[in-house]
Amino acid sequence: MIKLSDEQRKQLAGEIKAFYLDVRGEEIGMIEEQQIIDLFCEHLAPVVYNKALDDAMRWMKVQMGNLETDYYLLYQDSR
Repeated sequence: MIKLSDEQRKQLAGEIKAFYLDVRGEEIGMIEEQQIIDLFCEHLAPVVYNKALDDAMRWMKVQMGNLETDYYLLYQDSR
């Protein structure tokens, strides 16, 4: 499970509270805010983390392909 700092938890709690009030017209308490944060940290965070790793790997593969191309562009005509 992802670990959040107290400041991050506080910020997320405020955003969740605002979301529920703005979108659903409901007020939720601190316990509900923390339960939602815990739920997302446990179930959503690993999915997002793995997706970020996959995106980074795709980016790195493109960069490595560019590196090989750039390497051969350095060759000089030896005639």
